Amino acid sequence: MKNILILFIALFTFSGVKAQDKKLKDINGLDTSIKPGDNFFMFVNKKWYDATPIPSTQAGVGAYMFLNFPQRMRLQGILEEVSQRKQPAGSIEQKVGDFYASGMDTITIDKRGYDPIKPTLNRIEAIKDISSLMKFVANEIKVGNGSIMSFEVGPDDKNSSINIAHSYQTGIGLPDRDYYFKADAPTVTIQNAYKTYLATLFQLTGTDAATAKKDAELVYNIDQQIAASHKTRVERRDVHANYNMMAISDLEKSQPNIEWSTFLRNLGAQTDSIDVAQPAYYDKLNSLLKTVPLKNWKLYLKAKTIRNYAGDLSKPFVDANFNFNKVISGQAVQKTRGELMATAVDNYLGEALGQLYVKKYFSEAAKKRMAVLVDNVQKAYAARIDKLDWMSDMTKVKAKEKLFAITKKIGYPDQWKDYSNVKILRDTYFENMMNASAAEFQLEIAKLGKPVNKSEWFTTVPTVTAYNNPSANEIVFPAGILQAPYFDNEANDALNYGGIGMVIGHELTHTFDDQGAQYDKEGNVKDWWTKDDYTQFKSRIQQVINQYNQFTVLDNLHINGAMTVGENTADIAGIAVAYDAFKMTKEGQSNTKIDGLTPDQRFFLSVAKIWRVKMKDEFLRLWIETNPHSPPRWRVNGPLMNITPFYEAFEVKEGNKMFLPKKERITIW
Repeated sequence: MKNILILFIALFTFSGVKAQDKKLKDINGLDTSIKPGDNFFMFVNKKWYDATPIPSTQAGVGAYMFLNFPQRMRLQGILEEVSQRKQPAGSIEQKVGDFYASGMDTITIDKRGYDPIKPTLNRIEAIKDISSLMKFVANEIKVGNGSIMSFEVGPDDKNSSINIAHSYQTGIGLPDRDYYFKADAPTVTIQNAYKTYLATLFQLTGTDAATAKKDAELVYNIDQQIAASHKTRVERRDVHANYNMMAISDLEKSQPNIEWSTFLRNLGAQTDSIDVAQPAYYDKLNSLLKTVPLKNWKLYLKAKTIRNYAGDLSKPFVDANFNFNKVISGQAVQKTRGELMATAVDNYLGEALGQLYVKKYFSEAAKKRMAVLVDNVQKAYAARIDKLDWMSDMTKVKAKEKLFAITKKIGYPDQWKDYSNVKILRDTYFENMMNASAAEFQLEIAKLGKPVNKSEWFTTVPTVTAYNNPSANEIVFPAGILQAPYFDNEANDALNYGGIGMVIGHELTHTFDDQGAQYDKEGNVKDWWTKDDYTQFKSRIQQVINQYNQFTVLDNLHINGAMTVGENTADIAGIAVAYDAFKMTKEGQSNTKIDGLTPDQRFFLSVAKIWRVKMKDEFLRLWIETNPHSPPRWRVNGPLMNITPFYEAFEVKEGNKMFLPKKERITIW
């Protein structure tokens, strides 16, 4: 949930269209050899798709997450500027500038080799038993070096005003548990590349080649045993099954080898209970701590540590890290150091860098117009709820109460994070990372048992994304996404409602998707539906699953309808409610054509353009396996198959590939 995109612009002819209006320059290039009702994504984007190469340093190009590439160029420009001047000590300019400069100093970084992690590797070597192993694991979590235990602080799903401790399944090195158990050729290639990567890392830290290969197999074997205990991504969508509040005293009895009390004490976490989201993982870990030899656990922790930091050490480690990742993503060439460091500063000092970004790239006028858009889409949503024929009046009242209780965050936080306790020096890149990680953990642990701070943001301001946080009943739109193609303060309503309006509708719908619908207006997991209404809702959710299961993406690889159902539901309703909001505007109610295009046509063209993406097959395969969103092409064609005004705008008829009879078109909200 990315900007500055050089758009492919071409003249086109459609319904007498002439490319004249500058406001329409970014939807020019329609491929009229494709019928809109056969493949609307390609009708709008094919000429761009064919003419636009994927940069060698990227796995894809276009909108959505790939707009973070040009966005990082913006951040790099800011960082270059502040790093080249002496800044007041302790200022955000000094911290982000010196952090960036320290990461750009590859001469020093290469000279240090893997010296920065030698103390950590020595501490692993000194582990004598399971107790000292678990103490090491806890201490490393405090500086961002995670391994077999997960610890987070966040709202209690059943009492959302209070922060509690949470633990989730963790411990594997491949992108998902299923990668360890599939035997198809692409997956086996990734498995082998991972083993090679582990062996390379062992060799780079002093192990001979033959031993490194054997050690890599041992680590992979532990990974695979851990993966067998993991819930699938579909199983993790079950809100109730993934909430398991447990007393620490009970965990001590059922999982004695983990030594939960000591583990939490070493973290500095004072609590007598914890939400263990996936208990089966910790049952398995408790067993493995005894059945896996200690020497193998030490190899595993070494591999984890080297992997976690490989991209931040000298060039041989960076190269090894890239060589593995390119097998997964298809990215041909390493990103520039400047791009990598812009990402690093955003990751570690995000709200400090965000302040500089907002000053340069985000206007108050844009924020005000965005607020109007959000309010209008929200009103349109309420009107749609009123018209639902499957929901009772009682549930409609509750749904609208929840809808209008939503907190709307736009652009940037009202209160920025304080980085005064983060020590950043110009010549110690690795230590800067550690200091920032340690400070972040202390902020996290300080929240435990305290009231939830509902002003907190969970993404950085420059990131091109948006999100819905069900436990706070909030929707968030960072400044990063509030630019073309999603939002343009100078553009007409058709483009903005088809762009950011669809995104607003999408995020509002997460409040009522298969997971969000289980939270009440306060952000608590609570049943607020009548039994019959919820049965009706679930039947419509199943329709979405069934429909998307039929879409073939790559070779014989299909969309996983159950894994993506929340996002697909949000896409279908998001477009529908954005269209209704657009029809509330003067432009939406008119029949005025611009370059021969009706207001409705311009709206739907904008919908297709915001998902204009082209990616490597390797990355597309990774996406299908791990991403809860459908790939961009199906974020356009899938929802539009269910939107009747789209049929009317582009004269979609029976025989067109996207045509569905009215009775088969899905309407949930």
